Amino acid sequence: MRSNKFKKIRMEMRAPDMEGKRSRIFLGKNKLMQIALGRTPEDEYSDNLRHVSKLIVGNVGLMMTSKPIDEVEKFFADFVEEDFARAGAVATRTVTVDNKMLYNFPTSMVDQFRKHGLPVDVDTGKLVLTGKDEHTICEEGDVLSAEACKLLFQFGVKLTEFKVKLVCRWSSAEGSFEEF
Repeated sequence: MRSNKFKKIRMEMRAPDMEGKRSRIFLGKNKLMQIALGRTPEDEYSDNLRHVSKLIVGNVGLMMTSKPIDEVEKFFADFVEEDFARAGAVATRTVTVDNKMLYNFPTSMVDQFRKHGLPVDVDTGKLVLTGKDEHTICEEGDVLSAEACKLLFQFGVKLTEFKVKLVCRWSSAEGSFEEF
């Protein structure tokens, strides 16, 4: 999970609204959160929390709030930020670099660029592509390798979106559970 992105969400949700309502977001070990909520009817903390516990798998967190459900759903539906792609992501567009883009980098980065598959050389104290004027890092639809992701990061190209998907909701007032 991208913790710096969640910091932004935490700060937005932590600030009290007009009625003084605050929210808390918990990210942690899934097993620990499951045990804390309870996994069976006998050991659950409150009615129907075992259903929430079963959905705590993968990259998930818990949010405790007294804000209205429509306000929370709207916040997360609208919260989308560009982010750097990770290995295994699918490229959303073709990205090429040219010699002009390399001029900002120091010549000491030659080995690093070569290690990531970018054919560069030093010419009169500047980095240049060897043999051609531009190099394609990825094409639209390609599955990105770790090396391609590192190059995209170096050039500041963000190809993915960070967004949060709501999985379920539990209400302490009625003990009701709803899966989205």
